[in-house]
Amino acid sequence: MPTYEYKCPNGHTFEIFKRIAEPAPEKCPVCGASPVETVLYPVPVHFRGSGFYSTDYGRGGRKKEPVKESGDSGASEKEKKDKPPEKKAAEA
Repeated sequence: MPTYEYKCPNGHTFEIFKRIAEPAPEKCPVCGASPVETVLYPVPVHFRGSGFYSTDYGRGGRKKEPVKESGDSGASEKEKKDKPPEKKAAEA
């Protein structure tokens, strides 16, 4: 079960060892003031291994191409690239 820290309007801070499903305390156990609010702290994040630095991301050869709007055929550039090229009658 985790420990939660709360703060009352008068500045008292206190910790409660409770389950997530249990409700938050209604008043401060020191002075009886309410409402109490949950104190949140940033969570530490540790990046380990490769892939977290600019030098670890692939070769850099691939770059995003700008999306061009074409209204002549109605098909997007991606759909055109996914289709194999059509063979001409002379080639077939």
